[in-house]
Amino acid sequence: MSIHRRVGKRGNTYEVRLRAPDGREISRTFRTEREARAFEADQRAAMHRGGWIDPKAATTLFRLVAERWQHSNPAKRPSTMARDDVTLRRHLIPTLGDKPIGQITPADVRTLVMTWLRQRKPSSVSRDYRTLAAICHFAVDQDLIARSPCRGIKLPTGAHRSVHVVDADELARLAKAMGDFGPMAYVAAVLGLRWGEVAGLKVRALDLQNHTLTVSEQITRGKGGQIVIGLPKSDAGRRTLSMPAALADLLRDHLDSGTDADAWVFPSTSGGPLHYANWYHRIWAPAVAAAGLEGLTFHDLRRANATGLVAAGVDVKTAQTRLGHSSSRLTLDLYAQAVAARNRDAAERSEPPSCRDLRPTRDKGRPRNPVSWRHRPSVRS
Repeated sequence: MSIHRRVGKRGNTYEVRLRAPDGREISRTFRTEREARAFEADQRAAMHRGGWIDPKAATTLFRLVAERWQHSNPAKRPSTMARDDVTLRRHLIPTLGDKPIGQITPADVRTLVMTWLRQRKPSSVSRDYRTLAAICHFAVDQDLIARSPCRGIKLPTGAHRSVHVVDADELARLAKAMGDFGPMAYVAAVLGLRWGEVAGLKVRALDLQNHTLTVSEQITRGKGGQIVIGLPKSDAGRRTLSMPAALADLLRDHLDSGTDADAWVFPSTSGGPLHYANWYHRIWAPAVAAAGLEGLTFHDLRRANATGLVAAGVDVKTAQTRLGHSSSRLTLDLYAQAVAARNRDAAERSEPPSCRDLRPTRDKGRPRNPVSWRHRPSVRS
């Protein structure tokens, strides 16, 4: 590594030459000797630590790094690819696309996140930030930059959405309003299947005589909203579930006798697989409104199943298997939501009328504190 002074028409410049670990010679020119020596010292220290990065690599544009990252994982699911593509096109490339990856700082990331938060929901911001962080960590792994700029970023937690756990009467109203697709609601609520798993059921997946259902395929949305038919998202998602006799009878009545084994259990009007957007607007949304369950999502039926498992005292491991979770943490999170929902429901249903008289109230004209109560229990010393 050495520094050479160059004399030119516009004055002196200083060229730093260094030998990369792979044997390549790399040079960089500076206007002042001080800048050149600082750069040389920094490069020597990096080589000594074993964390040297080619300075030219950091000049790679962010959009090129993002493109490499998109195609770096051949196992990535089409639905994930589609979601990442939307994030890049709408929220990352317009802002960072033409910026060298080495010039993106934590301050840039923090400013971008704050801009997003003024315009969008915290959950959406968190999802897009995770994509940005993944690209930056990929750049570190590819020796383009030494450290990721996605550090020290505080993301707000979104407001907790109150989950409504449907009861038997509400589920019956919903299924009736869904018409021929009514059994989908029962399959989701009784067996805890995701929408893609229910829509991906074929006749061969049902063994109605032995009361079992096998999840082996699912429908997801790919790039441009196209239908993608594939395996469940994990090995745990491929499972065989026992079902109650009543659900088996309901599915038997739903299917025509002699239905081909490769036919869809819930086909579209053309006989092919369901398209989520069409199904949502034509079937789900009108049925939810007709049943008086505004705000209910199909995934809430899966949560209702988790609530039922909690009520029945089913252990977490069994619940994990039935719900198709690859991690018990996911099951525990869903269990926590179910327990909280049951707790709120129990509080509302079990409050004795006399307790309503014990709610705090304030006397007119008195200071805000202390709070006065209509009934105060006597305290014995």
